[in-house]
Amino acid sequence: MITKELRQTLLTLSSEEKNEIIQLLDGINKTPKVVGGNARIRNTRIPVWSLFQSHQMGASDLEILEAYPELTQTDLINAWFYTETFPDEIDLAIAANEAG
Repeated sequence: MITKELRQTLLTLSSEEKNEIIQLLDGINKTPKVVGGNARIRNTRIPVWSLFQSHQMGASDLEILEAYPELTQTDLINAWFYTETFPDEIDLAIAANEAG
């Protein structure tokens, strides 16, 4: 969990500043034209929003790791941190996927 103060600070950053933070998060990449430019785990094509949606639907970390054997617990920790830091981005990505 991130602290309340850090969360508030992160929410006030510009898009450019947020992108710099993304680069600091080990294992989270955003590349135009790869999974729609959405945040993804390392150099995989596994979007963070997809993992988060599975988690919201009740999948445990263990179940997610079993479904994606190339992922590690560290990958999930990074993904959960990312979703806490950029909840609006994740919600938009989920909505866009559901809209087709």
